[in-house]
Amino acid sequence: MSDNAAPAEAEKPSRRWRRRAAEVLLFIAIVISVQLWQTRDTPRGPAPEFAGRLVDGQPFDLATWRATHAGRPVLLYFWAEWCPICKTTAGNVGNVSADWPVTSIAIQSGTAAPVARVMDDKAYRWPTLPDPAAEVLRRYGLAGVPSFVVINPAGDIRFVAVGYTSEIGLRLRLWWAGRETP
Repeated sequence: MSDNAAPAEAEKPSRRWRRRAAEVLLFIAIVISVQLWQTRDTPRGPAPEFAGRLVDGQPFDLATWRATHAGRPVLLYFWAEWCPICKTTAGNVGNVSADWPVTSIAIQSGTAAPVARVMDDKAYRWPTLPDPAAEVLRRYGLAGVPSFVVINPAGDIRFVAVGYTSEIGLRLRLWWAGRETP
C-alpha cells in the first residue's frame, strides 16, 4: 500500500505548480485585458500635437520638444494633484526623467500657479504643462490618470499605459521604443 501512496504524493506538487501557473497566467491576462480596455480610444500612429505654456512660463510645443531629443523616445506623463496613484508613480517618473526626456501634463489641477506650487512642494523636477480642462488628455483618448504615453523617435505612439506603472516598466518601454528603426 505504501507503493501506491508515493506516486500520489509525487503528483501533488506537480498539480499545485500547474494550478499556480494557471492562476498567474489568468492574472496576467486580466491585467492585459484591463490595460487594453483602458487604452481602446487612444490614437495609434503619429502622436497628436499640442502646445501651451509650461508652469515656469516657457512655451511648449510637442514637435519642437521632440526635435530637441531627436533620435530618442520621449515620455508624456499625465497626472493630477488630487490623484492618489499619481503620488505613488511620481517617484518612478522622477527617476526615469534623470535618463529619458519626460514632460508631464497636469490634468484638472488648476492653472500654472497652483500646479507650480504642487511641483515645488513635491520636488517634482520635470517640465509640466497645466491642462485644467483635460483637453490634451482627451486628444490622446486616455481614460484617466496616471497615464503614460511613450512616443518613439519617429513621432508615433508606441506604448500607452493607464494606472500604476513601475520604474522598470517605464524604462523598458522607452528602451524598446528607442530600438525601433524609423
